[in-house]
Amino acid sequence: RFQIQRGKGDATSYKSLGHCFRTIFQQEGILGFYKGILPPILAETPKRAVKFLTFEQYKKILSYASLPSAVIFTVAGLGSGLTEAVVVNPFEVVKVSLQAQRNSFSEQPSTFAYARGIIRSQGFGLKGLNKGLTATLGRHGVFNMIYFGFYFNVKNIIPVNEDPTMEFLKKFGIGLLSGTIASCVNIPFDVAKSRIQGPQPKPGVIKYRTCFSTIKTIKREEGFFALYKGLVPKIMRLGPGGAVMLLVYEYAFAWLQENF
Repeated sequence: RFQIQRGKGDATSYKSLGHCFRTIFQQEGILGFYKGILPPILAETPKRAVKFLTFEQYKKILSYASLPSAVIFTVAGLGSGLTEAVVVNPFEVVKVSLQAQRNSFSEQPSTFAYARGIIRSQGFGLKGLNKGLTATLGRHGVFNMIYFGFYFNVKNIIPVNEDPTMEFLKKFGIGLLSGTIASCVNIPFDVAKSRIQGPQPKPGVIKYRTCFSTIKTIKREEGFFALYKGLVPKIMRLGPGGAVMLLVYEYAFAWLQENF
């Protein structure tokens, strides 16, 4: 997705999803599709744990304010997304940096060596390992706000089906829709994050610096729809993936409540 979201001024940008797949395969081989895979693997478990744990905690805190359940689910989702973003952003910076390189998989430095290089040259701050944090906060905050808010509010409106299979399919459908809608709404932040964390168009000149200025620049120079680059692969991943995550969370949570 990051590769498609690179700007027109980037000499290594891709025209489409198909062009991206063909070029990576021809230039970098099959392993080119697995560049930057270690950071998301390392981040995935703590990321998901933070997402669902903090969602439950924010729900509990907000329940004391006697707010409507629709508001509680939505605001708790926003809070969980913002917390998740802080955890995941350093991993995203390393992943994007590795994926931006056009050398072969075997020629790449290790993930840990690359992370050390970023820390050594740019530090931990907003110019280094936490570059693009505001865009990541926007991406995860908006996604989780819609993801959790839409899922639980819609699920609670529709009556429970006595047939377990139909109930499962109902929840899967709502989860699929939740992930898809959230992906469509938050993608401008995703594109901005990719531009900020990826290589700048001109070496030594920082064009994409902050989240909202980057969104404005992209819209002005490339048009409104440039903010939706990479939407198809994003939906392909987070639509069904989001549905599966919510179902695992719901059934696991119910089992734990029943047995512990």
